[in-house]
Amino acid sequence: MVPNVAWCKKGILSFLVSMVLILHAGCASKPRVAEPQLHPSGMRAAQAASEAEKTEQESRTALTRPAQIKHPQVPVRAIYVTSHVARSKRMEKLVSLVEQTELNAMVIDVNGAFGKVRAASGQVRVVPNRAEPQLRQLVRRLKNRRIYLIARVVTFKDPGLAALQPRLALQAKSGGTWKDKSGSAWIDPYRQEAWQYPLAVAEAAAKMGFDEIQFDYVRFPENGSRVNREVRFHNPEGIGKNEVIRRFLHVASDRVHRAGALVSADVFGLVASPGPDGGIGQSWRTVATEVDVISPMVYPSHYNPGMWGVKQPDLMPGAVVTHALQDAAKQNRKLNEAGMATAQIRPWLQGFTAGWVHPHQRYGAAQIREQVRAARRAGVENYMLWNAASRYQALQT
Repeated sequence: MVPNVAWCKKGILSFLVSMVLILHAGCASKPRVAEPQLHPSGMRAAQAASEAEKTEQESRTALTRPAQIKHPQVPVRAIYVTSHVARSKRMEKLVSLVEQTELNAMVIDVNGAFGKVRAASGQVRVVPNRAEPQLRQLVRRLKNRRIYLIARVVTFKDPGLAALQPRLALQAKSGGTWKDKSGSAWIDPYRQEAWQYPLAVAEAAAKMGFDEIQFDYVRFPENGSRVNREVRFHNPEGIGKNEVIRRFLHVASDRVHRAGALVSADVFGLVASPGPDGGIGQSWRTVATEVDVISPMVYPSHYNPGMWGVKQPDLMPGAVVTHALQDAAKQNRKLNEAGMATAQIRPWLQGFTAGWVHPHQRYGAAQIREQVRAARRAGVENYMLWNAASRYQALQT
């Protein structure tokens, strides 16, 4: 019997079409995953990877994916609140002050809510203390009242950490832990393991619900030339001070962003103006290119007489703030023209009377308003008011 050739061809064609459809369906049932480019010697191992390993990798990716960050839709105008005041009866008055004025934010100390213990390994771990539940409850209450929350993390000026782990502290060339003129010990920014405590506090605050993490004292001690003479830094690589602070902020920004918050950093007011940085490790470029918000402390009382031709800076807050923020804006423009993205400028304004300055004046509502108007003339709508005791009676009248 001679087979029907046409029928055979038709049957074979149908069989091939069916197989193609089956194979296509099998491929379509799995998502296409971009494979890494491997050296041929590693191909067989890669092809042998199981679906369980792929699932585990996807899970790890999900865990490290940055959380969604909410940017403020209006200018941020804040007051500073100590951790003690935040837990006191005075807090409700400050909340009312924010709600009854153009203020809309608070900068709150958070280091006090997180203790430190030295583990058996010798590493310092962050542990919540009795203040942590109170802070968590406060965050919920303030967010319900639509107040923008900034967590202030004191970074390298940390006598507590220095006492718990002395080898992390700045070491005096004469022996022992070095201390500044006020008797405070500092952490050595060159020791990366010393970064872990402030970074852990920052992450915990972000996960607690703070909108922004502000790093203060993110620098070396002032009077840099004297510090250099007296301190033996742990710096085997010979890295400059500005660079190590930049590296810290780079790591901090990545970790805090992943926890869902913005990042800001405080800098000396003079950092915004041309000239040496005083050996503290802060330059406008290295800070402004790593964080979301940069906050120069442009307190009029802190400038030397004659700066910008202002003979008595404390008596002329408007002139000082305008000049300082114009300098800051110029710094940003230069970096932008060089192709670098820069942080938003949000200055610290003076909300205290500098009785140690001669001559000086009492800083009340008029002096604060003058600074705010000066900032706006310089194109800056955001600001924060600093009073170390969190006393703002002048604004409540």
